[in-house]
Amino acid sequence: MKKTIELAGRVKHLPPYLFDKIDKLKKQARAKGVDLIDLSIGDPDIPTPAHIVDALKAAAPKPEHHRYPAYEGMLAYREAVARWYLRRFGVTLDPGTEVLSLIGSKEGIGHLPLAFVNQGDVVLCPSPGYPVYTIGTMFAGGEPLLMPLREENGYFPDFSAIPVDVLKQTKLMFLNYPNNPTSAVCGRGQFMEAVELAHKYNFIICHDAAYSEVYFNGKKPMSFLEIDGARDVAVELHSLSKTYNMTGWRIGFAVGNADIIFGLGKIKTNLDSGVFQAVQEAAVAALETDDSILAPLRDTYRARRDALYDGLKAIGIEAMRPEATFYLWAKVPARFNSESFAVHLLENAGISATPGNGFGEAGEGYIRFALTVDVGRMKEAVERMRKII
Repeated sequence: MKKTIELAGRVKHLPPYLFDKIDKLKKQARAKGVDLIDLSIGDPDIPTPAHIVDALKAAAPKPEHHRYPAYEGMLAYREAVARWYLRRFGVTLDPGTEVLSLIGSKEGIGHLPLAFVNQGDVVLCPSPGYPVYTIGTMFAGGEPLLMPLREENGYFPDFSAIPVDVLKQTKLMFLNYPNNPTSAVCGRGQFMEAVELAHKYNFIICHDAAYSEVYFNGKKPMSFLEIDGARDVAVELHSLSKTYNMTGWRIGFAVGNADIIFGLGKIKTNLDSGVFQAVQEAAVAALETDDSILAPLRDTYRARRDALYDGLKAIGIEAMRPEATFYLWAKVPARFNSESFAVHLLENAGISATPGNGFGEAGEGYIRFALTVDVGRMKEAVERMRKII
């Protein structure tokens, strides 16, 4: 008799992971011969810069890289991160205690609650927001409390709407600016408000800054660690994925409060063995790149943004013109909800996009387009939408 294999409760009760579900729908469409225009996943279509690839090629044969890497990352990598932070944000970091390598920032997001969240602790998560904020919280036994991001509030949480008794139970808050999925940016005053709240109620802030280098018109987003008092309560996560088109390389870093970095490192030493050191050497080459190499990438995304934004506006779909990220957050036409519009686009126009409610209830009524196809395909997508709306 076949034995029944039962999933653990923490897995059984998870909602389907949004992007896995989207991948399956795309595979089904392609199997039917659909010429798919994929605007769903934030995976850059532009290759990693050649000098970074060359650095990997030079590092990979070195025998010292064929053994287990250091859990916290090579000192040379952590020193490169610290130099980049000083150059980019004017923030000084101790590479020994305030910098930690990550297998992409997603790993840090998922592991941070395991280090600090006890059963029943509240974790404040943005909605709409990256699904791993809530999933990582659930894995740790915490209680995710969703902070709605509303258009009228600049897609920043309204902290005054959070009850005091909830704040007293809060162990961790996730923030993410420039924001995925809304593409919103925020200013110094909003970050200051978050830092003051964390000090008052004694909780940790994790700022996910994966999109800080994808910005337009010279408007550079700031680091959360630039705020006075932030280092007492916060860590900031970065990924080389979006900045240098390195999504498949799986490398990022956490920086900030030494005690938080230490706690996250304790989880890493028990659950992974670090990043392949040849990849870390390539990441050093990336971080030491003059910022001028990123200007053409930003120009490319800006051209795509304008093509999609202008096209959507012309066919009556309301959207915000992004100042950062490579996403465009648009309102769905009145006769649809988020999911039905995404299905309508896929089935009738061969366009894959991400329904806003997949990022949380507050995303209902919106859809996210990723700027990951060239301008020609972007204009074609708009023309296909024009015919079915």
